[in-house]
Amino acid sequence: MATLVSKRRVVGKMLGLLVLLLLWFSIQPLRAQPLAPEVCLSCHGVAGLDKARDGKKISLQVDGQAFARSLHAPLGCGACHSDASAVPHPPELKRVDCSACHAQAATDFSDSVHGKARENKDGDAPGCAGCHGSHDILRVKDPSSKVYPLNLPRTCGSCHGDPDLAKRHRIPVANAYQLYMDSIHGRALTRSGLLVAANCGSCHGAHRILPALDPNSSVHRSNVPATCGQCHAGVVRTFSAGIHGKAASDGNSKAPVCINCHTAHEIRRVDMEDWKVEIVRECGVCHAQSLRTYRDTFHGQVTSLGFTRIARCSDCHGAHEILPVSDPNSSVAPARIVETCRKCHPAANASFAKYDPHAEPANRTRNPLLFYSSRFMSGLLASVFVFFGLHTVLWAGRALLLRRRKAARSPEDREPPPAGESSPGEEEKQ
Repeated sequence: MATLVSKRRVVGKMLGLLVLLLLWFSIQPLRAQPLAPEVCLSCHGVAGLDKARDGKKISLQVDGQAFARSLHAPLGCGACHSDASAVPHPPELKRVDCSACHAQAATDFSDSVHGKARENKDGDAPGCAGCHGSHDILRVKDPSSKVYPLNLPRTCGSCHGDPDLAKRHRIPVANAYQLYMDSIHGRALTRSGLLVAANCGSCHGAHRILPALDPNSSVHRSNVPATCGQCHAGVVRTFSAGIHGKAASDGNSKAPVCINCHTAHEIRRVDMEDWKVEIVRECGVCHAQSLRTYRDTFHGQVTSLGFTRIARCSDCHGAHEILPVSDPNSSVAPARIVETCRKCHPAANASFAKYDPHAEPANRTRNPLLFYSSRFMSGLLASVFVFFGLHTVLWAGRALLLRRRKAARSPEDREPPPAGESSPGEEEKQ
């Protein structure tokens, strides 16, 4: 009997729960279901569908095949256009908010130079669709994606290859796309197909792109060695051990980093002849005095003619791990200078290495013998010019005086000079 009562109670509770559920659904409106993509494409798949917004004509056409291949195709239209679940749609729909799924990317983008420009209602600033596409979004690793490494420079170049846009927004590098495409990175990527070659995102980042003057930017001069070091790990290690790297890490804003010697976008191969010649002038931007004294030497004069098979700055001082002369590991330290000279002069010895490649005749403290020799030779040259200049003036005066005397005499008074002698005027004619 007790078991029967218990069963009846359970059945009663279930019936009561069922009644409550029926009442709940009867008083709650049914939520609108998102429209199937086929329904949306029946209108948005038609060519010529557009809408006017802010005085501009905006296309509302969607390529059905492209959407079917996109990364978002399984989500359907309603995942992004949640307020377009009924036909006809409201007059104004909400802008698509990608942050609902891509929160971190949206946060990074809002901090970027592009995000801040869009906050200021800049119509030229790209949003998510500007780089990734709208209905044809593909995975980054898909070769057809707009942000695939081989395609990313062209995507960025749609804005950063436009001189007019750069002028409107005061972008310092107006032709970054063209410079990059001609650089060693651009050629390696687009001509050789090397996906490991640096592209725009490798240096500037993907979403959190900051101005170069921002200390948090990956291309701020204080962060450039670390950014380049992502690919050039060995080079940045030797650079950091050198005098330039240590000065840069200590916060010296005048210390050169990678972009000072190699530039930012138009990076060239270091074995190109024109680069080898130009890098000497680049060193002189900071070391003007050393460049001037170098140009006075045989090495400097030959390089100024465009020849590169001669000692340049990096041949003696090194390229990245440049150390002061006082450092025993420096290639120009007294204990290693002979070894350095022998790279070009195999027979070099200690006496040969005494040659001063930055000799300065005007510096008596550094080069006393050269100073006095220079003064002596300058004085000797000046005295020669003074002596022979005075001699020429006196001789010219004498010749002019004799010519006037001869012209003043009558023809019968003129006697021929003795045999074997000639007058000053005749000497001039001869």
